[in-house]
Amino acid sequence: MEKQVGIVIPAYEPDDRFLALLRDLDAAGIGPIYVVDDGSGPAYKALFDAAAPLVERSGGALLHHEVNRGKGRALKTAFQYCLEHNADLTAVVTADSDGQHTVECIKRVIEAARQNPGALILGVRKFDTEEVPWKSRYGNRLTEKVFAYISGVHVSDTQTGLRGIQRDYMAQLLELKGERFEFEMRMLLDAADRCPIVEVPIRTVYDSRENHQTHFNPLKDSIRIYRIIGARFFRYLFSSLSSCVLDLLLFSIFCAVFKPVLPLLYAAAATVLARLLSASYNYLINYKLVFHSKEKIGTSALRYVLLASIQMLCSAALVTVLVLLLPVPETLVKALVDTVLFFVSYQIQQRMVFRKRQ
Repeated sequence: MEKQVGIVIPAYEPDDRFLALLRDLDAAGIGPIYVVDDGSGPAYKALFDAAAPLVERSGGALLHHEVNRGKGRALKTAFQYCLEHNADLTAVVTADSDGQHTVECIKRVIEAARQNPGALILGVRKFDTEEVPWKSRYGNRLTEKVFAYISGVHVSDTQTGLRGIQRDYMAQLLELKGERFEFEMRMLLDAADRCPIVEVPIRTVYDSRENHQTHFNPLKDSIRIYRIIGARFFRYLFSSLSSCVLDLLLFSIFCAVFKPVLPLLYAAAATVLARLLSASYNYLINYKLVFHSKEKIGTSALRYVLLASIQMLCSAALVTVLVLLLPVPETLVKALVDTVLFFVSYQIQQRMVFRKRQ
C-alpha cells in the first residue's frame, strides 16, 4: 500500500495564488490537505470559504487561529492535528501559500519523502537566476555559509518552505522552540544533528525581482534567525573563555599551595594540574552544552585529547615560523595563530570529536 503523505499549507492574508495552488492540487488528486488560517481576519473569510470545499474533498481540514501566531505555530498546529486525526499519514509536505511551490515540485518532495523515510526532505531552489530578488539571493548565500559553519552540514537553500517531514519527526518538532519564521531554521539545526537531510531540486518562482511579496520581516526575522544560528557558537565561545579564566585561577591557587613544598617545580606542577582540570571542564561543557553530543564519552574524550595535543603543536610550530619570518611582536603572532586555530577547532570538534550522528 502506498504511503500516505499529506500537504500542510500555513496561510496568512493569502491572495488568489493560494486558491490556484489548492485547485492545482485538487486536479492532481494530491492530498489530504491541511490549511491553517493564521489569523488572517474577516477580510479574508471569503477566500477561506472558497478554499474549504477543496480542502474537505482532499480528506484534510481547514484550521484557524483567531489571531496571527506566526508560521512556526501554524505548522505545529497542523502537525498536532495530523498526528491526532490521521493515523495513516506517514509524512507531510509543507508548502507556502504564495505560489512559489508548484504541484510538480510538491510531487517531487512527496516522492522523496516516501523513498527516504528517515530523512528531512528539502525542496531547494537555485539562486543564481535573474528572476530571484537580490535580497533573497544574497541573503540565502550568507545564511548558507553561516549555517554550514555552525552546523557542520551544507544546505543549499536554508529558507525553503517546501519540506517533507516524517510522522515521527513531526511529533518531535512539536517540542521545538520557535513560533514564527525562525522555527524553520531551528528545524534545520535540529535535523542536522538528528537525521539525514535530502535535497530535491525545484523550480524557482517569484512574481518579480523588485515586487516579490512576503510576510518575512527582513530585520526582525533575520535577527531571530541569526540569533538561533549563532547560539551554539556563542556557547562554544563561553566555554573557551571560561576555561581560560578557570585555568588562570587554578594556576594561581596551585602556585600558592605548591610553592612552600616544591620551590623549584611549583610552577610546572601548578601549570599541569590547572590545565588538566580546566581541560576536563572544557570537555564536559562542550560535550553536554555546546554540541549536545551522543558520542561515547570515552571515544570523544580520546579524540578531544588528541585534538588538544595537535592544536598545541600546531600553535607552537606556526608561532615559531611566523616569528622568524615576520617583524611582528611574538604576543601578537600567538594571538592571531590561536584565534585561527580557535575557529578551526570548532569545526573539528563538531564534525569529529562530538558527533551526534553518523
